[in-house]
Amino acid sequence: MKILVIGGGGREHAICVALSKDESVTALHCAPGNPGIAQVAELHPVDALDPAAVAALAVALGADLVVVGPEAPLVAGVADAVRAAGIACFGPSKAAAELEGSKAFSKDVMAAAGVPTAESFVCTTVAEAEHALDAFGPTYVVKDDALAAGKGVVVTDDREAALEHVRECVSRPGGGRVVIEAFLDGPEVSLFAITDGTTVLPLQPAQDFKRIGDGDSGPNTGGMGAYSPLDWAPAGLVAEVMERVLQPTVDELRRRGTPFAGLLYAGLALTSRGTRVVEFNARFGDPETQVVLPLLKTPLAEVLLRAATGSLADQPPLSWYDGAAVTIVLASEGYPAKSHSGDVIRGVRAAEMLSAPTGGSVTVYQAGTGTNAEDQLVTAGGRVLAVTGYSRDLARARKLAYAGVSEIAFDGAQHRTDIAAAALAGDMRAASESA
Repeated sequence: MKILVIGGGGREHAICVALSKDESVTALHCAPGNPGIAQVAELHPVDALDPAAVAALAVALGADLVVVGPEAPLVAGVADAVRAAGIACFGPSKAAAELEGSKAFSKDVMAAAGVPTAESFVCTTVAEAEHALDAFGPTYVVKDDALAAGKGVVVTDDREAALEHVRECVSRPGGGRVVIEAFLDGPEVSLFAITDGTTVLPLQPAQDFKRIGDGDSGPNTGGMGAYSPLDWAPAGLVAEVMERVLQPTVDELRRRGTPFAGLLYAGLALTSRGTRVVEFNARFGDPETQVVLPLLKTPLAEVLLRAATGSLADQPPLSWYDGAAVTIVLASEGYPAKSHSGDVIRGVRAAEMLSAPTGGSVTVYQAGTGTNAEDQLVTAGGRVLAVTGYSRDLARARKLAYAGVSEIAFDGAQHRTDIAAAALAGDMRAASESA
């Protein structure tokens, strides 16, 4: 099977690594990729947001399957163009990807499907938003309706800070919208599901950490770390989410004539009033992919192809490796407000040489990386690396991940020191709604 992966971040690196280990994959390509992905796939300098260019590349390569990683190409219609060229594509259509592209659309789908989520108002003016904020009171939750790379949400007790985010969103050229929501308490869970538009196949849950600082402090980011599995999660959580969230959403989108075929990501809050959907994404999450896929024993390529070709009902149950995975994101100086590029990265190979006497390994997934004139690995974005430790239990996996982090250095590097700490301490009371 010849596969083309679209994207160039840590998520796509993890997808490519998983596919490279699949014996059914005879050729693996990625566009545009990054230096880490180049170790397992052939790279192509194609604009991932250009549907025609992506489709043309897939045709030229004779690809059997295209896997679209990030949300922006999906919302741009890349999957539609690939399918129109007669090639199977793992990723929803432009219309179905609005589930992530517009939070207002997502709320409408959830309402029609009876999916439990936070009460909300969709606002197009500051005055409307002021009324909505006052209706809910603090803690205020303000979400940009459009894509914002995981950084379009403000959760704050400061009403003026909430209004400032409103102003930024609604003042966008051509007009913008915000969704004002009731605050959801309780820890958050990420659950991925692969679907062909009818059958839904859940993966193993994970938890990610959105805010930049320890203790969930500071502004939101695209994600600063994750771990899986969640031994503390309620028994039957996956079955409940399948029944009340994932299957009804897929059924509703199919009923509307916009079937969702790809990866449906449910961001969930386990609140005092039950499980609620925080948001939907239309693709693998980042950095949760970097802990979920390393634990998947079932070869990935055939599962994705079945989803892309409407035959997921024939897929045998997924199997998983025992053990746990923890990933720590190393971000560049100034992130998330800005990012610094061109700083030389040292120690990646040393980190990946680490292992534990009782078994375990470290994988460094590259995200915002590039090379300089001397062919040195350098920073080239906000989130630079995702250092993932795998071992037989969460404590050992976490220890390996942080040992890997300690081997790596670049100017201005920053990371959280508390990823998975609460889970090990048995304290899951925190984790505010911040997706």
